[in-house]
Amino acid sequence: MAGEFAAAGWIVAGCGRSAKELKVLAQNYGEPHLFCKADLGNESEITDFCARVLESVGVPDLLLNNAGIINANAPLWEVDADEFSQVIDVNIKGVASMIRHLAPAMIEKGSGVIVNFSSGWGRSTSPEVAPYCATKWAIEGMTQALAQELPRGMAAVALNPGVIDTEMLRSTFGEGAGGYENPEAWAKKAVPFLMGLGAKDNGEALTAP
Repeated sequence: MAGEFAAAGWIVAGCGRSAKELKVLAQNYGEPHLFCKADLGNESEITDFCARVLESVGVPDLLLNNAGIINANAPLWEVDADEFSQVIDVNIKGVASMIRHLAPAMIEKGSGVIVNFSSGWGRSTSPEVAPYCATKWAIEGMTQALAQELPRGMAAVALNPGVIDTEMLRSTFGEGAGGYENPEAWAKKAVPFLMGLGAKDNGEALTAP
């Protein structure tokens, strides 16, 4: 997504846990883009990242909360408390934290779209991924409530990105994940769709093309 947005003339600010991959992004795109190491499960790191965004890039026009982790395949009663908490911390609390730190500036500006990445498993369920399903159902509900709170001119959207061949999908589907679209091909269709979102979409539960 970073490459597609940059190619379209957008300034991209992003964070993640992999310093190696962030370094590559920074080298490929340079300033004024901003890529920082930050763990969405760590409140202080989110605070620092968002402060850097507002100071060096400015108020977001489009906030994409797409980070997520999934539990190892197992019945719910076999998922230990620490693993369950990690999924909750990133997939729900991390999203709420990004909104907490960036939405006020967007509200003051009077415009902007917040896209919270959900999942097909935020609208249906499957066995052995109950913690992940729980977080994505929570994203759907949290986004609906947020949409009712935002002022006119803004939007909050829950987005099911579809099934994409990522490392996370391979942890669940194994080699079967290779039968799905790769992230690069997905982004070429999804980014124009995301750029077209606006106030008219507030409260919608959408699916990427």
